[in-house]
Amino acid sequence: MIYIISGTNRRDAKSPIIAQIYSEELSRLGARAEVIDLRELPHDFVFSALYENAGKNESFNIMRSKVTAADKFVFIVPEYNGSFPGVLKAFIDGQEYPGGFRGKKCALLGLSSGDQGGVHALSHLTDIFNYCGMNVLARKVRLSHIEGNFSDGQLINDKYRQRIAAQAQELIDF
Repeated sequence: MIYIISGTNRRDAKSPIIAQIYSEELSRLGARAEVIDLRELPHDFVFSALYENAGKNESFNIMRSKVTAADKFVFIVPEYNGSFPGVLKAFIDGQEYPGGFRGKKCALLGLSSGDQGGVHALSHLTDIFNYCGMNVLARKVRLSHIEGNFSDGQLINDKYRQRIAAQAQELIDF
């Protein structure tokens, strides 16, 4: 099972749409995939599920158990303020340490409203995952000017879809 983490809890974000496209691509390639949407996090999880409260929030425990059981991940990472969303960092902090990510593999896909497709966010996240002992796939997909590549809620950029397909295959082979 490959878990795809939609890395924001913003309600009108493009990340969940990209996560669903990625899930469909992995399924097309024969891999089992499931999206973990951070919009579904318990609203109080930073107070009720982290640190001394680890294991006390049943809703968060479900997400945490999926991360613990998984071997591979895809992180869909929007760039917020030159890095990635704080809710994603809190989600990472809520995982078992050191075992939650150690020895596992992941692919990173960044998206942004600007020119660079989340390059800074992906760099920061790579540093964190390296620290946690996770193996990060070298091919990082970056989708810039993301809002301009949608029409009626659908991704219309074929090059972006090709990049997702190429990375998905590499993750399966990784």
